[in-house]
Amino acid sequence: MHRFKDLEIWKRSRIFCSKIYAETAKFPENEKFGITNQLRRAFVSIPSNIAEGSSRASNKELSRFLEIAIGSAYEIETQLLISNDLKFLEFESLESLLNELEEIIKMISKFRSTLKI
Repeated sequence: MHRFKDLEIWKRSRIFCSKIYAETAKFPENEKFGITNQLRRAFVSIPSNIAEGSSRASNKELSRFLEIAIGSAYEIETQLLISNDLKFLEFESLESLLNELEEIIKMISKFRSTLKI
């Protein structure tokens, strides 16, 4: 069992959530229940899955939850690209978010690879 609050990937992904909330607040009001909601839910999923996996009794279970978090990250990447296509995100914001997301994916993948399953 890992203390999720001590994990840098959990801290970083949690902070990243506030950035996506700030960006999606700029999206059109008619997207409130569309891509805005979808993006926010997917972002919250990353630190939530890290936390839930950390509570599990085995590294195998933790690894599975980290895999789900990575899946959410790729879902987010797709949604960010679509948001940019729809002109909801400026290119600079997109680049910044994608770069940070890539770093989080790398951190999760590296942590996952260190687990003895």
